[in-house]
Amino acid sequence: MADPEARRPLKVRNLAVVQTMAKSLAQRDISPNQISLASIGFAALAGISCVGMTSFSGGAGLLFMLLALAGIAGRVLCNLFDGLVALEGGKSTKSGELFNDVPDRISDALIFVGMGYAFSFGAWGAVLGWGAALLAVLTAYARTLGRSLGAPVDFQGPMAKPHRMGVSAVAILLTPFETMFVAKGTMLAFGLVVIIAGSVWTVWKRLRAASAHLEGSGEVQDV
Repeated sequence: MADPEARRPLKVRNLAVVQTMAKSLAQRDISPNQISLASIGFAALAGISCVGMTSFSGGAGLLFMLLALAGIAGRVLCNLFDGLVALEGGKSTKSGELFNDVPDRISDALIFVGMGYAFSFGAWGAVLGWGAALLAVLTAYARTLGRSLGAPVDFQGPMAKPHRMGVSAVAILLTPFETMFVAKGTMLAFGLVVIIAGSVWTVWKRLRAASAHLEGSGEVQDV
């Protein structure tokens, strides 16, 4: 990532511990592009662990839950540190934008499709998982399209990447305990429905904001 203005605004970047870790990574033989690619591995861990979490019960199920949460946390940390190492560490590359964006789209798909195939509501699992993955891509497309046309970079939600990961983490955390109240897989299904609905809203808001800017008003008009 070469443009600081194109970064998602995150207050956590200013934390001393985060800055210290970023400096440590920057001093090692690790490129920001490698960190971005590592996020795919963590996302794959999360997706596969979601399937394992609902396939096993007891201690094994809880272990897969922890692995799924660790995968999501790892993906989020990679997304945080790739930009820090690139800009604050002075390791940005001309291809950084590609490595910053493409792995994110793959990571979303791995997590959401894994969540979808983790429950057995007929074909609905695959539909919800792939639907969430597609809409996650569309939220990024709406942002990058607006930017390419001259509109400001728009990271608004309600279902931007941090929100999607938050919803996923909560759904995963509740899954091992859901059978006390609802059918197995309900929490993952509900999480995907929330992500899908929120992503549709997010795409709409970003496109409206870009349209308002390009039309010169800077204000979103009702249509």
